[in-house]
Amino acid sequence: MTKYPYIKPLTDEEEAEIQKEIAYDPDAPEATDEQIAQAKSFAEVFPDLAESIKRSRGRPQIDNPKEQVSIRLSPDVLKKLKALGRGWQSKVDDILRKAVGL
Repeated sequence: MTKYPYIKPLTDEEEAEIQKEIAYDPDAPEATDEQIAQAKSFAEVFPDLAESIKRSRGRPQIDNPKEQVSIRLSPDVLKKLKALGRGWQSKVDDILRKAVGL
């Protein structure tokens, strides 16, 4: 049984035919142990190109990131804050900054 029940598993004959075709493919011969031992990474062979296409993942880092905290608020206060609309958490931050004199 396969992970996907709608995909029919290969028969032994089909698998043998696939392996035969792989073995005789002149465009993609199997690498020898010596070739594998001598292999170099893309960045080693083309360092300038590798650097030019390198990209960072995720959002850019900021110097002073906000900290996640958990506080308990009265339901009516929370409802009023959420009524500020999209980005209400940032607006709460602004309100608190003003309240503490920042």
